[in-house]
Amino acid sequence: MQTDRKVCSICAWREQCQKRFSVTTDSIFNVNCPDYTRDVKIKDSEVEAKIVQEQLDKWQREKAPVSAYTITISRQAGAGGSEIARNLAQKTKMDLMAGQIIQRVAESSKMSTKVVETLDEKAVTTMESWINSMFVSRHLWPSDYLKHLTMVMGTIGKHGNAIVVGRGAGYILPPETTFRVKIIAPLEYRIESMMRIRNLSRDEAQKYIEKRDSDRIAFVRKYFQIDSMDPQYYDLVINTEKVGIDGAVDTILIAFGDWTQIYEGKKPGKQMKPKAH
Repeated sequence: MQTDRKVCSICAWREQCQKRFSVTTDSIFNVNCPDYTRDVKIKDSEVEAKIVQEQLDKWQREKAPVSAYTITISRQAGAGGSEIARNLAQKTKMDLMAGQIIQRVAESSKMSTKVVETLDEKAVTTMESWINSMFVSRHLWPSDYLKHLTMVMGTIGKHGNAIVVGRGAGYILPPETTFRVKIIAPLEYRIESMMRIRNLSRDEAQKYIEKRDSDRIAFVRKYFQIDSMDPQYYDLVINTEKVGIDGAVDTILIAFGDWTQIYEGKKPGKQMKPKAH
């Protein structure tokens, strides 16, 4: 769940590699090492459990968050959302929470409980009240999965200083502390991106994109009764064909800075500082 961690524990060459413990990966397991080979003997669940424990330990050490705010990234397949999230995490030093890790934690009641236990009693009580009100006000179906997903997301939101990719984070976390971003691009641009990144044929890339988009839209509609392509649910929508990955990252950083200043100014007893020109 946290970016830039040692990867030798999951590399098949970890016993002989001269680069041992000097190469890092991100929370989506992209490894920048030409010698890296996945150790198939280690189960994904073991790796994910280790990542979650690292984040829990970090929260226990850091009682006060660097920032009370969270950035959520919703994206179309092939539009560059995951890469943008990684770059944002590196520039802001915020924790990067990958969607697939959150998925596994939400599916495990034991792991979900461990995540919630990182909060103090007051924070847990506040979060429980917020979750209950959200289910009532939105008429959400109270499935076990959605309850655990909401608890995990709520805990991340309470800790703050995080970038969350996918899993409906932008529809769960309160808008007062959540900067919600949607990353889009035309289909042709996304097909070309997936052909290049995953070395797919054009037909394979298009099928992959259509399947991923369809799954994500269905997930949001099932659990939140929301059209994930409706711009009203986001604070910023970016077309990466027009601005590129670096441009998207810079745009988010500027917009996020302005957004936090506005919300800080709305707090009781706070006054907005005039921006320098």
